[in-house]
Amino acid sequence: MNNKLKIALLLIISSSLINGQKPFKEEVFWAIWHPVAAIKVKKMYSKAYEIYKQPSTKTALDSFNNGGKLDAFRHVFFMATFAQKIKLKKLKKLGVAHEKGNYRQFKKGQNEEGEKPDSLSNVMDLKNNELGLKIGSENKNLSLVELKQNVIQQINEGKALIILRNAKGLYLDCNNSPLDLKLYTHNWYIPKCLVQSNQNYID
Repeated sequence: MNNKLKIALLLIISSSLINGQKPFKEEVFWAIWHPVAAIKVKKMYSKAYEIYKQPSTKTALDSFNNGGKLDAFRHVFFMATFAQKIKLKKLKKLGVAHEKGNYRQFKKGQNEEGEKPDSLSNVMDLKNNELGLKIGSENKNLSLVELKQNVIQQINEGKALIILRNAKGLYLDCNNSPLDLKLYTHNWYIPKCLVQSNQNYID
């Protein structure tokens, strides 16, 4: 095993490349096949995370770690950051690997960011990853602060996807009816509703 591969494995075993939590085996496999990219992602993640955690991010968006604008920002911004330095084909595979890991989380009854993963959240994340890849590849020379503002602007213009909620934060179906998530504890498919990210939360 060469030194680059050893370093990549040590980095990814310490935590997930995408969310800082325990890595999925799919992400470990990705790192084995893309050790140099894994090293770059890990380093860039640390810098991007400091920007993501700034209080001004929530102020400009919302406070929903799952399904909201803050969730969309996390996926778009991190992928945009990575896409400034890494080939898109490799990053797409990383995004898919992470979402496959989320499905295994669901099968084990585990949470991500406080909620169980579900099919529509999976679709939302992958679509927002695509937007991030586009933004990053088209703006390779922006600083992370400038990139953050670009991403926030595009989210507020409706170019990302979020999951429909009411003003109380409850998920809604596409008929604007509140969903009782307790009824879907063991369901991967939940009748939530994907909408553009400039959609206001319904009163």
